[in-house]
Amino acid sequence: MSVTVRIPTILRTYTGGNAEVSGEGATLRDVLIKLDSDYPGIGARILDESGKIRRFVNVYVGEEDVRFAEGLDTAAPEGTQISIIPAVAGG
Repeated sequence: MSVTVRIPTILRTYTGGNAEVSGEGATLRDVLIKLDSDYPGIGARILDESGKIRRFVNVYVGEEDVRFAEGLDTAAPEGTQISIIPAVAGG
């Protein structure tokens, strides 16, 4: 299934400056594997060493925060938009 992945500014060095890229996969996990295949190294910025979404990275499939859905097994329906959003902290 084809999806659109929104890339945050901090990760655009991996995508040649593109703010959005195409992705494929039935689940978020599939999409992230394909994304890392197309843009080597980006997966390590999203997933930790154990393969889980990094603590300070939020990922949405459509409007749904995957932490409150099925996590990496969240379905990625055809045409949906996946947003990768790094957490911002500070004072």
